[in-house]
Amino acid sequence: MKMTSANTLTQQLRDGNLFAEQCPSRDVLKHVTSRWGVLILVALRDGTHRFSDLRRKMGGVSEKMLAQTLQWLEQDGFVNRVSYPVVPPHVEYSLTPLGEQVSEKVAALADWIEMNLPQVMASRHERDASAA
Repeated sequence: MKMTSANTLTQQLRDGNLFAEQCPSRDVLKHVTSRWGVLILVALRDGTHRFSDLRRKMGGVSEKMLAQTLQWLEQDGFVNRVSYPVVPPHVEYSLTPLGEQVSEKVAALADWIEMNLPQVMASRHERDASAA
């Protein structure tokens, strides 16, 4: 769905489209904003990466979760997967033009989080202290 100024995400939220149980936007939103989805999209902004490079770059992700998230992002048209017929298998991942667009958005969110992390952590600390 192409967004126009009258059809922004915030307008859709107000109209309830993303809140509809069967709305396909929910799956795309889940894939893009999942912990691993965000990190993959940000990592691929640097260029093409092999599976093992991505796994090393993202500490804590399991091989299964990385493969599944890459598959979702590929199905959604954000990630391009190229498999080379060699032994051992050589697979490379890169952003598609659509993936470049969405990665710009999630990178802005990740940047905002990093810049505001001290405030977020202070807020957590205050809440924990008042709860104790």
